[in-house]
Amino acid sequence: MTRVWTVKNGNGEVLSHFTSASPLEVGRKLVPAHYDAFRLQVSASYRELFERAVKQILKDQDWRIVREPRKRQNSQRHDATRGMRSKIAEQARLSFASQSQ
Repeated sequence: MTRVWTVKNGNGEVLSHFTSASPLEVGRKLVPAHYDAFRLQVSASYRELFERAVKQILKDQDWRIVREPRKRQNSQRHDATRGMRSKIAEQARLSFASQSQ
């Protein structure tokens, strides 16, 4: 499952237009200047300049980059599976109890 990163302001409100798949990509959306994604991966000094720019924006705006909580998309399937497992376990207990008598 893919994790989603976004920005929250000082009031705890999510700024959804900054949502992305990684903190790095969120930072690239925050910074007004273009930072090359490849160079950010391979150049420590380039990445350091970028991180400084991102930190300054976050500080000035009182924002922070946060990971959004996972959303359970398969909750119905999970609940059904859990229910089925408990029924199977109950049947096994009953079967074992009748065999031991």
